[in-house]
Amino acid sequence: MPELPEVETTRRGIAPHLVGRRIGAVTLRRPDLRWPIPAEVARLLPGQMIESVERRAKYLLLRTEIGSALLHLGMSGVLRVLPPDAPLGPHDHVDIGIAAETGRAERVLRFTDPRRFGCLLWQWPGETHPLLAALGPEPLTDAFDGDLLWHASRGRKVAVKLFLMDNAVVVGVGNIYASEALFAAGIHPRTPAGKVSRARYARLAVEVKRILAWAIERGGTTLRDFLNPDGAPGYFFRELNVYGRAGEPCRTCAAPVRQAVLGQRSTFWCPHCQH
Repeated sequence: MPELPEVETTRRGIAPHLVGRRIGAVTLRRPDLRWPIPAEVARLLPGQMIESVERRAKYLLLRTEIGSALLHLGMSGVLRVLPPDAPLGPHDHVDIGIAAETGRAERVLRFTDPRRFGCLLWQWPGETHPLLAALGPEPLTDAFDGDLLWHASRGRKVAVKLFLMDNAVVVGVGNIYASEALFAAGIHPRTPAGKVSRARYARLAVEVKRILAWAIERGGTTLRDFLNPDGAPGYFFRELNVYGRAGEPCRTCAAPVRQAVLGQRSTFWCPHCQH
């Protein structure tokens, strides 16, 4: 599943082509993805100016004066900015027309989603969509730090990795980056969240910020179903320390990286470096 760096990479890739442009025709080739696509998307968006392209957690918002299109890539969704006559594939479900720049042809923002776990929804101005209402702070902002993690974890028996992946605590720290941040902070993923010290949470927060920022700079991790908006793979996956490296030597101490299932997700850690 695309994680926060992949979604942010997508936002940065499409925003220069969309912001300040008017929306043309909206073509829906099916009435639903994960959920039904609201009628407002096709009825109200045409003719509106895109004021900004924003990200909240793993959601993207195309903001206009009368409301926002709310998109989630799901497990396999991809957004591309393409010529309107680009050949259609079997999973190209949505085209949002983008008015031409001076001297350039019109384009379309095309949403491709083979598994249809993504979504295209609507948010009215001044409202917060229910999917966004209970989200925690963004990890790359000043609202997220070790003190927040420490206070939120008091009395919690859940494994620290699952705690870190809880979107009500902090958004967007998915499976790959939780594994990598816990390795960098030297914390075993199964440690009860309430047993982690304030000092160790301070280091964990620093590592979350560092690793997410670096992943965004490098284009995100390349998963099987995700490509960057320009069609080129990201490169952060080449630098993962534990995720996907079960049985391989730890890059720090050479102990074999271990793997287990935690919260129905594969978890990777070094038994020597993380305790």
